Amino acid sequence: QIQRALRSFSIPLERLHIMKGHMIEDMCKGLCRQTHAQAKVRMLPTYIASIPNGTEKGNFLVVELCQNQVRILLVILYGDGNMSPHMVYKIFDMPEGMRQGEGEALFDFIAQCLSKFLAETTTSEIKETTTLPLGFVFPFSCLQTRLDKAELLSWSKGFSCSGVIGKDVVQLLQSAISKQELRHVEVVAVMNDTVGTMMTCSMEGRPCEVAVVADKGSNCCFMAESYLVETADETSGRMCVNTEWGCFGDDGILNDVFTPYDERVDEESSNPGEKRFEKMVGTLYMGEIVRHALVALTAEKALFTGTDVAVLKQKGVFKMQHVLDIINNEDGITEVKKILESVGLQPSERDCGRVQQICRAVMGRAATLHATGLAAILSYMCQTRDLETLTVNVGVEGELYTGYPRFEEILLSVSRLLAPECMPTLLPSRDGSGRGAAMVAAVALRLAAQRRDVDEVLAPLRLSRADLENVQALMRQEMDRGLCKETNPTASVRMLPTYVTHTPDGTERGDFLALDLGGTNFRVLVVRVTEEGITMASEIYIIPATIMQGTGEALFDHILDCIIDFQMKQNLVTQILPLGFTFSFPCQQVGLDKALLLTWTKGFNASGCVGKDVVQLLRDAAKRKQHLGMQVVALVNDTVGTMMACGYDDPKCEIGLIVGTGTNACYMEEMRNVGTVDGDQGRMCINMEWGAFGDNGCLDHLFTHFDRVVDETTINPGKQRFEKLISGMYLGEIVRQILMVMVEKQLLFKGRPCPKLQTRNIFPTKFLSTIELSNGLALRQIRAILNELELDASFEDSVLMREVCQAVSLRAAQLCAAGLAAVVEKMRENRGLDQLSVTIGVDGTLYKLHPCFSDNLKKTLKDLAPNCNVTFLLSEDGSGKGAALVAAVADRAANAAK
Repeated sequence: QIQRALRSFSIPLERLHIMKGHMIEDMCKGLCRQTHAQAKVRMLPTYIASIPNGTEKGNFLVVELCQNQVRILLVILYGDGNMSPHMVYKIFDMPEGMRQGEGEALFDFIAQCLSKFLAETTTSEIKETTTLPLGFVFPFSCLQTRLDKAELLSWSKGFSCSGVIGKDVVQLLQSAISKQELRHVEVVAVMNDTVGTMMTCSMEGRPCEVAVVADKGSNCCFMAESYLVETADETSGRMCVNTEWGCFGDDGILNDVFTPYDERVDEESSNPGEKRFEKMVGTLYMGEIVRHALVALTAEKALFTGTDVAVLKQKGVFKMQHVLDIINNEDGITEVKKILESVGLQPSERDCGRVQQICRAVMGRAATLHATGLAAILSYMCQTRDLETLTVNVGVEGELYTGYPRFEEILLSVSRLLAPECMPTLLPSRDGSGRGAAMVAAVALRLAAQRRDVDEVLAPLRLSRADLENVQALMRQEMDRGLCKETNPTASVRMLPTYVTHTPDGTERGDFLALDLGGTNFRVLVVRVTEEGITMASEIYIIPATIMQGTGEALFDHILDCIIDFQMKQNLVTQILPLGFTFSFPCQQVGLDKALLLTWTKGFNASGCVGKDVVQLLRDAAKRKQHLGMQVVALVNDTVGTMMACGYDDPKCEIGLIVGTGTNACYMEEMRNVGTVDGDQGRMCINMEWGAFGDNGCLDHLFTHFDRVVDETTINPGKQRFEKLISGMYLGEIVRQILMVMVEKQLLFKGRPCPKLQTRNIFPTKFLSTIELSNGLALRQIRAILNELELDASFEDSVLMREVCQAVSLRAAQLCAAGLAAVVEKMRENRGLDQLSVTIGVDGTLYKLHPCFSDNLKKTLKDLAPNCNVTFLLSEDGSGKGAALVAAVADRAANAAK
């Protein structure tokens, strides 16, 4: 019988693995908004978004509601890494019956204790005029909707005060404090004892992200990825989740490991069928489990034969302390005999040994089940952080931990068996959860102050709808000025005619060369247009910086060398093919094959080119090289090329957009509105050159300090100002400027100087794409990026970095959308339509690769131009194909005219 009883408390490793899996499943249910209500592991958000970083300082009060007592603490932090906080505390015994009385009386008593404590505390640093933030440790199951708002879901641990369930316990405490006229005391945070333990153990320079409380009740909390906590609205960073794992198994999943003795304890409890896991592991129940095992074994005549055991029928006669005293006497059966006799039993020596075995089995099972729960938490953390191994500190507190010598050994060994990928280190909570509550309050104040400062830094980048409507109106105004012959010379949006009057109609045929020059990479293509569709071959050539900023002759000679190299590789040297040249720089086009360069952008500054015909410069280079294998028939910029490339696939594509290294747009305008070209019939594609929008000062009110600094350090200060707010060439630099200000204000990297951050262009725009990935796994990549930049970033630094990047890229997308809204609304009005359906062909790395840019652009455009149904079509193969199609359309028109 004894062996059978002992076996019932021993759970095989395979069953523990299954239990761990079930707990992870239930945790996921608890975190999911749809299934949260059915989950037994409740996974309650605590709204604690950070652990201490050592900079917290100030005076903090704590109220800790204990089993039969109220503990009041004053904790003074000095911002020294929290190595030596000063603490004063006092414990007040609760009057008899208060735990089952009225809720109002309980909270009034707590406030009275607080008032007495403050009256007796003579710390010179406390002044009546200073607000004293208070952290409230309330160790019961609550639905928390803010850090300072929590509704009680259920009482436990012998409490059943009336009028509290469903109420906000912070409000109840604050009201009671007000009655005591303690106007300078403000409750800023509420948490349970488990969360307090985690925060206590996060002090002294050791970050702690998990806490286990193994006491009268049992619970665990941990720092989860915020985006997984669907029951809270926060998606950035991490949030401490209070698992409330005591209810695990209430759905019957643990029935096979629930012993007959557990069943009796459950039946006799105040909440039968509830908190089944807690009833197997909580010290409140250990003595009762042992008592019921002894009663059953006595009935089977395996214990206390021939003696009076009536005392065992009394509930509560066998206490947790008895169990601890029995198992902690490894040598002396005599001591065990004394303990059993003190209860009122007359044990034999054999009885003493057997009782000791039962006590060890019950306690060993409790430690093993704690280890299984911890393994589930650790594996979940490792998996959701996308780590191969998780190294983490676990704060531990409670009677089972402090009283049972083997608890730590079992907790570590079993959790490592069940979660071998995790390496936990246990940190003992030396002075209860009270100090941790002060840390929660301190962290809350630190984060609130940081939030105010961050908002102040980022406020100029955050645009209202009115701001965007204003940009839309200004863009329309500048478009009209650019189209008008009289005002065109002074317009910031040049609205250049391209002499492209048609988009492809599908009848184009032949082989065409295309050149695509728009940045440091230069592409040469051959495009074959047949009935079956388009096929292409291309090669990318690099333009060295020395050539970009050398002479015009050297630049165009280099381009021609690339063309010759390509034609030789493609066996095209003997043919004279029509060539379309995508030239992505501001030009004044005076014919389809004649365009004067207005200014260089994107880092180019080749001499002797501005004001010259670009096509002629290319033809001159061909003459110098004596190359006759091409005939330049059309010059287009990348934006027009993109529109034409997409127009081949979608006839409704009448707008081109580039958002990459630079930004620009083009669209099909009615000829009657184009004052800079003769003729009123049909349409012509207008190359807006909107990158220069604002160069006349009309956008100065939107330029922030960061934008001005970036502008001043470019090769063309005061020029292409709209582009400098939007395009990929500048966003990384804007972010870097913001980060430097945040370091200066001690909002990042704990204010430590970051010399590497002073280096220009150290933060390329591609980093924004990596940093802004929406899931929490990206935060690991952020830290990798920052380490690459020799910046020692905490998790919170990574979250703030992402917010900065989001602010910069969102503004870029919104401004781009405001510009497009002006374009589509003008087209709609031109055509006298109530509703315009149009497609925008779009290209550029920022649009293609940034995880949020395109969505933010579409959303803002829909909001600003509700009468326009806009479809975006991605130009997968760049603007080279478009240039060939312009040449093909020109060739088609020339053949039709013959």
